[in-house]
Amino acid sequence: MTAADGDDAWAVSEARLRAAGALRSLGHAMVGHHIDDAFFERVVESIDGVLPGIEAAAPRRRPADAMKRQMFEQVVDDGARIDHFPDCVVSGHANPLGIAIVVHREGDDAVARVTLGAAFEGAPGRAHGGVVAAIFDDVLGAILSVLGTPAFTATLRVDYLAPTPMGVELEFRARLRERDGRKLWIEGEALHAGERIATAEGLFIAIDLEKLRAQQELG
Repeated sequence: MTAADGDDAWAVSEARLRAAGALRSLGHAMVGHHIDDAFFERVVESIDGVLPGIEAAAPRRRPADAMKRQMFEQVVDDGARIDHFPDCVVSGHANPLGIAIVVHREGDDAVARVTLGAAFEGAPGRAHGGVVAAIFDDVLGAILSVLGTPAFTATLRVDYLAPTPMGVELEFRARLRERDGRKLWIEGEALHAGERIATAEGLFIAIDLEKLRAQQELG
């Protein structure tokens, strides 16, 4: 196993994080503003200039052992940040296409406060329901790190109580409601200015990471 295949596969440099953040900002700016075609041509020229070098580099992997250590073998103290993997499309700040939420532990809850930009718009002025569901999936899943229990999402139900506004701070909260053997029921809510705008319930099934690792090695 090389360093790139082990824990170092999860390491991200400040330069990578800045690049990902800049690309996310570019996406929101392009969706949210009227821009002339000459500017778009410059964007295309810049991307075409760097893309071949990126695609020629070695591919990155996320080994199961590294995932286990990163997400489930570290104690999450009250008030601490709950990190999944850096390229997660919801909470990974190294993902240029992601939402880049930040999740913290508050008592028995996992909490994320996020302001959604223009690229996540569905109906005019409202966030896309799929984005809301993705955030719920991630925040509910953060409870697994608090519990130190790896699991996968079996079902996720979201009830949209009101339109989800853009450009304002939203709060997503999750907590364990019930556990029965391998089954964990985790519930959550989304709030704006203290008012519930959506609720969620997920059923998660605990897994054996040794089996996951074996399947990845066979693959």
